[in-house]
Amino acid sequence: MFQILIVDDDKNVRRYLGAVLAEAGYSPHTAASAREALEKLETISIDLMILDIMMPGMDGYEFTKLLRDCHYDLPILMLSAKQLPDHIKYGFLAGTDDYMTKPVDEEELVLRIRALLRRARISAERRLVIGDTDLNYDSLTVKYKGVSQILPQKEFQLLYQLLSYPNKIFTRLQLLEEIWGPASDSMEATVSVHINRLRKRFEQNPDFEIITIRGLGYKAQILEETL
Repeated sequence: MFQILIVDDDKNVRRYLGAVLAEAGYSPHTAASAREALEKLETISIDLMILDIMMPGMDGYEFTKLLRDCHYDLPILMLSAKQLPDHIKYGFLAGTDDYMTKPVDEEELVLRIRALLRRARISAERRLVIGDTDLNYDSLTVKYKGVSQILPQKEFQLLYQLLSYPNKIFTRLQLLEEIWGPASDSMEATVSVHINRLRKRFEQNPDFEIITIRGLGYKAQILEETL
């Protein structure tokens, strides 16, 4: 069972989120401050953290940066009433993996947690297998039926991102922020250029196809038997 740590100074929020997570099949733990959260991290193998921003002492931004500086790579979902773009951007720059605003939608929260945990598992393994296609993150290689090719870093990361979430639609902006970073000066057209290169590279590969969703973005379409 996945262990999830809820860090929020509001006890009612902690109780509410704990009930939602327990109902979804997770094992929730709570902390009222960054200091208390650090104590929990020393004694419990936490798989994911839900973190508030406004807390006494060290706030969520500072705590996230501290964890990343100390090489804690667990997924962090920042949950806050702060809704301005600058607040969200600062959260990602501090090192959070996802950001949601309060009041939270329970179903969306659970879906995002599932996605983060899945991505963390794939990231830890640093390998992804789709049918006869094998992606190795460390070597940036894609092998299909024994034939390997090394991809440029951004192309590989883009393909790895799409294939990590089969049939999920990503907007160009989402992919730009995920691969190039939220503070990047690159344009959304950069994503389209890389997508076209990937299509040409793998046009003969039957395991997946990169589909354009008009007006939205892209998805990697995968046959059910390859999942």
